[in-house]
Amino acid sequence: MQNGVEDLHPRSREGSMPLELSNPPHLLPAHEVAQQLQTDPDNGLSDEEAKSRLTQFGLNELLGGGGVNPGQILMRQVFNAMVLVLIMAMAVTFAIKSWIEAGVVTTVVVINIIVGFFQEYSAEKTMDSLRSLSSPTATVIRSGHVKVARSADLVPGDVIELKTGDTIPADLRLFEAMNKYPPSISIVDEALLTGESLPVAKVAGTNFKGSEEVGVGDRVNLAYSSSTVTRGRAKGIVTSTGMKTEIGKIAESLRGGDRKVRKVRRDEDGHAHFLRYLQAGALTISDHIGKFLGVSVGTPLQKKLSWLAIFLFLIAVVFAIICLAANKFQNRQDVILYAVGTGLSMIPASLVVVLTITMAVGTKIMVHRNVVVRKLDSLEALGAVTNVCSDKTGTLTQGTMVVKKAWVIAEGTYSVQESKNSLDPTSALISLSVEPPRVTAASPRTAAQIKGETEWKAATEFLGKDGLTKYLNVASFANLAIVNQNKETGEWSGRGDPTELAIQVFTSRFDWNRRKFTHGDNITWEQKAEFPFDSEVKRMAVVFRQFSLPRETDYQDWAFMKGAVERVMDACTTVQLAGGQQPLTDEIKEDVMKNMETLASQGLRVLALAYRPWSTTIEDWSEYPRAEVEREMCLLGLIGLYDPPRVETAGAVKACHKAGINVHMLTGDHPQTAKAIAMQVGIIPKSSLALSPDVISAMVMTAAQFDRLTDKEVDDLPVLPLVLARCAPHTKVRMVEALHRRKKFVAMTGDGVNDSPALKRADVGIGMGLAGSDVAKDASDIILTDDNFASILNSIEEGRRMFDNIKKFVLHLLAENIAQACTLLIGLAFKDHSGLSVFPLAPVEILWIIMITSGFPAMGLGMEVASDDIMTRPPHNLKVGIFTAEVLIDMTVYGFWMAALCLSSFSIVVWGFGDGNLGSDCNNRYSESCELVFRARTTTFVSLTWFALFLAWEMVHMRRSFFRMEPKPKHPATTWMKHAWRNPFLFWSIFAGFVTVFPIIYIPVVNDKVFKHAPISWEWGIVFIEGALFFGGVEAWKWLKRIYYRRWADKALNPELELSGKTFSRYTSIAVSDVEKQDGVTELS
Repeated sequence: MQNGVEDLHPRSREGSMPLELSNPPHLLPAHEVAQQLQTDPDNGLSDEEAKSRLTQFGLNELLGGGGVNPGQILMRQVFNAMVLVLIMAMAVTFAIKSWIEAGVVTTVVVINIIVGFFQEYSAEKTMDSLRSLSSPTATVIRSGHVKVARSADLVPGDVIELKTGDTIPADLRLFEAMNKYPPSISIVDEALLTGESLPVAKVAGTNFKGSEEVGVGDRVNLAYSSSTVTRGRAKGIVTSTGMKTEIGKIAESLRGGDRKVRKVRRDEDGHAHFLRYLQAGALTISDHIGKFLGVSVGTPLQKKLSWLAIFLFLIAVVFAIICLAANKFQNRQDVILYAVGTGLSMIPASLVVVLTITMAVGTKIMVHRNVVVRKLDSLEALGAVTNVCSDKTGTLTQGTMVVKKAWVIAEGTYSVQESKNSLDPTSALISLSVEPPRVTAASPRTAAQIKGETEWKAATEFLGKDGLTKYLNVASFANLAIVNQNKETGEWSGRGDPTELAIQVFTSRFDWNRRKFTHGDNITWEQKAEFPFDSEVKRMAVVFRQFSLPRETDYQDWAFMKGAVERVMDACTTVQLAGGQQPLTDEIKEDVMKNMETLASQGLRVLALAYRPWSTTIEDWSEYPRAEVEREMCLLGLIGLYDPPRVETAGAVKACHKAGINVHMLTGDHPQTAKAIAMQVGIIPKSSLALSPDVISAMVMTAAQFDRLTDKEVDDLPVLPLVLARCAPHTKVRMVEALHRRKKFVAMTGDGVNDSPALKRADVGIGMGLAGSDVAKDASDIILTDDNFASILNSIEEGRRMFDNIKKFVLHLLAENIAQACTLLIGLAFKDHSGLSVFPLAPVEILWIIMITSGFPAMGLGMEVASDDIMTRPPHNLKVGIFTAEVLIDMTVYGFWMAALCLSSFSIVVWGFGDGNLGSDCNNRYSESCELVFRARTTTFVSLTWFALFLAWEMVHMRRSFFRMEPKPKHPATTWMKHAWRNPFLFWSIFAGFVTVFPIIYIPVVNDKVFKHAPISWEWGIVFIEGALFFGGVEAWKWLKRIYYRRWADKALNPELELSGKTFSRYTSIAVSDVEKQDGVTELS
């Protein structure tokens, strides 16, 4: 197995160690591992030797786990298509010695790079600071002293001490492991590595033979990095650190897809034709060009904007050629400047900066909403999510267990009242019904009836019954959790597995706490042996000795067992009834299973409890077979534990349905338990009377049922399962693939290493910040810092807000580009006495509008709060992206309207109120003959500046009027003022745009030498009229849009009214026969 792992992860062999082991560590005795690694198990390494080995082996951390590279960030700012166009324009202006224009373009380039660099650097630092490590510190023995050291500083040969609750910081060869009964055992949770849900018993003294093929999960003498010690304590020698650990090898394999050179395709014999090498080389070059231009990396939006940059660059070149052709390709400075200016008019130079800032701001907002975005450019994908596949435990639920029902077969069903503190045994009363759970559940009562008809008592009032006493003994002693009360503060606390902790709290309600009997001077119970939970038998057993007086001679031994109901009953031959023990017949087993299903249908996790007297004297329990203990048991009853849904989960699920997002629960729980929780939170309807049988059967499935289906059979299902129970990691991958075949955009949650493939395969992988492994986090796109499903909804809402805002500012910028380009191209017809075209807008004016007038309001649009209707719209289509038909039409209409008004401003000044004299050489310098042209240019510049500012306010909502942004405002006359001030950055950006116009117009030298325009007076009347016409035109266009969308908008835009009604009504008439007839069934997943 070890060799197999090395073959799977060949890079793990790189960098051979001088201190190499002769065999894999699980095949060597502990003393040989210590000898070969030159360490002392008692005193550890010396401090000097540890420092030397740290230099030799490097830090104990996964590659890519942290750090920010400013150089890479700077390179990303310089080498992108938008900035490269500006750099080319800068080179041209310097080449023709147009120093003023060259200086302005250089300033624009530097501003782009600096602002983009600091914003992305800040975002990278934020994410790096929030990146958690699996085991930040470790207890290590060095130079004979026990120290707490950073996990990153551990080296091979270090001696590590572990205790309950510790995260293992590196791969260890155990040489001492204790859980007291039997000796040399520690319990380790390796679910993050192996996927095994139950903890593994570690036996340090186990030695495997070299010929044995032992799987990673079966190497019980090793402990793996990122695993957790759930019980016991241990010592171990570090054998591997960093990427050489087992978890590091998995992380390395996941990173393998990021190759810089394409592999050469070879035939079966390993040979490759010469053309294959040429093909690999050509593809490698293509990959690098695509990566350089940004068209082959990033999210769909990033790729589309990269293609946009290339397209606009080509358009700019065409426009420049048109300008040169219109002026007969004269080699004049002003002609070349006109061509450069016209080309730049099509480049939204501030787009890169605005996009970076918008995503950085979105990332920071997400941090406050308990979501960390690992990649700055991945947040926009969340707005396209159509399906969320979520774990249950800890995500949809609180991740805390509490006992709700206890069926003592001999007595009846005990129910536990609601409690605000799950660890406080005194916080809830108990009631008893003599009927079993299936009988009480058959006569449902309201909460008021239960409260009024049920007699609630303190738990201790039920003591004294033989059946309950036996039941409490098993629950308390077959349990390693600790519940105690702080004597000073009175607060209750607990340690241990959540399931066992809940059961221990339940027994403590009856004053039957384990520590009461096993600690102190006069203990009455003593543990003799423990057989921990095993993934094969799915149960645990302990042997206890009960003392009477005199203590030395009068005692009785008992074997206690708890575990999965089916597995416990397999070990039972009798059952404890009110009249005594009776044989466990098939009829009784069937009745027990019905009661188990009844409890599971209430959302409870169900375990069984059993016992037997023990009379055999055993000297060495470590060698005694557990099968001899776990037989001929007497079944006592069942216990039902509830992991309550988070308070906010039901509302979040309902909000997802309103937003057109389907929620799927993928859980390892029993189908009835999963179904019950799914009903409580609204994932499936509480009533299925209106649903067709095939839909009901498909809505809730087990992983075994789902995995038995072929892909075609899965595709033929009327609806993909909304609940998948007993789910395995590979089932998650199949679920993602099935959703992809139905053209869905999938978000998947995961926490373990074995969840990484599903997280990678999903469109948005969501890692768990509290319970997740570093490998799962590395495979995910976003991380939930609170593991809460509601935070997924927060991320989707933020993704939609950001995507919405990107559409707004892209529309704003490109409409401005169209307006400038049309103004300049049509302005080619304005020729002076020498036959040269006269600028309606000077090159510096163009750059001012691109960077200042348009840039800062665009940033403000990127910071706009979410519209009140954003979570009632269907998910957007990433294939279409931001360039929807509405955006493209709006861009054209607004651009042409602004161009028409600008050209009319220039024409009215020159020909309406002037004599039409365009002067001579007015593109280069001011003269008296150019007075009219300079004043017309100023009027055009101010008009276009104001249009850009007004358009930013109009883009706050793409359909609603600026004067009525709310559907039903309380104060219609003044509501526009509130919305104008709602976004302070946008307000002050627009205000600054208005104010800065005046010094540009009236400061000498700046106006005629730099901007090449002159002060105006009566022309302000034209500007005001043009501004009013602009507002009127945009408002009229929005009014027409509202009429159209009221009549023709997709009905999916309207929210679902009730979860029990319209959300699931689309399933009521769907049958298998419909699948063959209707394409629309693919929308039901």
